[in-house]
Amino acid sequence: MQLKTELYIDGQWVQGDGTLPVVDPSTGAVIAEVATAGAAECMAAVDAAHKALPAWSKTAPRVRAEILRKAFEIMVAESDHLATLISMENGKVFSDAKGEVAYAAEFFRWFSEEAVRTPGDFRLSPSGDKRILVTHQPIGVSLLITPWNFPAAMATRKIGPALAAGCTMILKPAGETPLTALWIMDIMERAGVPKGVINLVLPSQTGPMISKMLHDPRVRNLSFTGSTQVGQLLIRESADLVLRTSMELGGNAPFVVLDDANIDEAVKGAMLAKMRNGGAACTAANRFFVARTVADEFITKFAAAMGALKVAPGLADGAQLGASVSIKERNKIAELVDASVAAGAEVKLGATTPEGPGAFYPATVLVVEKNNPILSQEVFGPVAPIVIFDTDEEAIELANATEYGLISYVYSEDLARGIRTAEAIESGMVAINRGVISDPAAPFGGYKQSGLGREGGFDGIHEFLEIKYIGVEI
Repeated sequence: MQLKTELYIDGQWVQGDGTLPVVDPSTGAVIAEVATAGAAECMAAVDAAHKALPAWSKTAPRVRAEILRKAFEIMVAESDHLATLISMENGKVFSDAKGEVAYAAEFFRWFSEEAVRTPGDFRLSPSGDKRILVTHQPIGVSLLITPWNFPAAMATRKIGPALAAGCTMILKPAGETPLTALWIMDIMERAGVPKGVINLVLPSQTGPMISKMLHDPRVRNLSFTGSTQVGQLLIRESADLVLRTSMELGGNAPFVVLDDANIDEAVKGAMLAKMRNGGAACTAANRFFVARTVADEFITKFAAAMGALKVAPGLADGAQLGASVSIKERNKIAELVDASVAAGAEVKLGATTPEGPGAFYPATVLVVEKNNPILSQEVFGPVAPIVIFDTDEEAIELANATEYGLISYVYSEDLARGIRTAEAIESGMVAINRGVISDPAAPFGGYKQSGLGREGGFDGIHEFLEIKYIGVEI
């Protein structure tokens, strides 16, 4: 594998103002040193995106579509290499990384198809005095900020619609996982993206440099995936120039098992919803609410399934649960569990930080009361706190007792009951009798403090388009 370690600005691989080590969290070894960007490099990226915008925004939709399709094909062909790289710098097991690459590539394919289908409107006004013409135009230079937990998919979920819409962009990946994003830059270059259309910077001073770019009037759009706390700061920063913002923020997903659920299927779904990516996902089931009459069976079978997972470095044979992205992140998980146990949680599995190298934490199952502090936290790891409830109304109340509202999971053999429960839960997405529903063809996003706007689906491209109404005299 030929790693790219330089910044990508105006179609060139360039050095920056320093370097940042990328660490394999399974071993603590340094994989590579990547270039960091100072003010000069960040502003050069904005310059390049601004200069490239007029030509790219006028490029035929079919041309943009074919470039995205080519990127999809390259990404699929190189999926093993990219999955290996993701596992190395992120810590997730290879099977999860391979799944992420497939998911990430689909955003290029989906938006290659959406690029040629941007809708418009042409009709007579109700008064009959004019024609109403509605069209869509690219919003302009966009700043894309992505997290470490899905370094490929969170990048392609933004790059795909931005390119399809005719926008130019600056990508700022997470410092923990920049190598994946750099590989994607290389893919885009080989797919034929013109110079300046897409740029990548990794600021050495993250906050000040992002603020500087957000206060440049040439930047008109911000798309961010990350924590709610950082998202709130970025919304405030974006308010000064009234930027369009798309925010995919934190989650605290409830997993509701009603008393008529198929418990074996619920356990299978719980393993997917909780343990995909080792629990480091905003969509991860974070709070389990189980009906009292089926609680013993669910807890026993779920703890057994969690306990059977093989904990090992991501690229090891048979690994099912890898390392957290860093020792710092692992220790956050451990602190949350320790506080939960101190508050009365009953440990059914795990809850002990292992000795030895690597940022590992074991699969953990806790039974807690509804006021346990862990229920108010987004645990980005393999920890499942379970609360036992008595009525459907209580389960819904508990599920909604959070400032987040990204995704929820409901298990019931009665479809009407499941849909009623899904409609009552305050979240932008609900999975009924499924542990995974994320799909590039579906709108991804949340209610409340889980974000603004939608990614994927028919809605995703509209986050990068402005609506223009033209009134035509007749």
